[in-house]
Amino acid sequence: MPSMHWPWAHKAPPPPEPVNELVITPAPGTAAAGIAQYWKRNTLVLDLKGVAGSGSIAVRPQPSTTWPVRLAVRVTPGSIGSLEARAAQRVVLPITAAGTAPIDLELPPGVYGPRTEELQVSWGPTLAP
Repeated sequence: MPSMHWPWAHKAPPPPEPVNELVITPAPGTAAAGIAQYWKRNTLVLDLKGVAGSGSIAVRPQPSTTWPVRLAVRVTPGSIGSLEARAAQRVVLPITAAGTAPIDLELPPGVYGPRTEELQVSWGPTLAP
């Protein structure tokens, strides 16, 4: 008997491969251990979907490497209200999406540059603009 192939029964895509492009240091008192990093096309995604409340991390390139051209942060709406990234420039991104599915917030150009030593990422209920 020939096997049947149903067109809607596609395999789920494999989970993204974790990478170690950036050095991530949680601030004292921040429960942000084990932040994963993934490539999503040409954007490096820092996976903060498991964080809640308030906290911050410092992010640096690995020694002898450079910053990725594009950087995004994955968060879960409802667990935090806004995200702040501060280096060459400061940006506060409100998290207004509805639902419980994680979303990726891409940092705008200019927040960090090739000569940036460290990027500070903070999150909380609502951060001042």
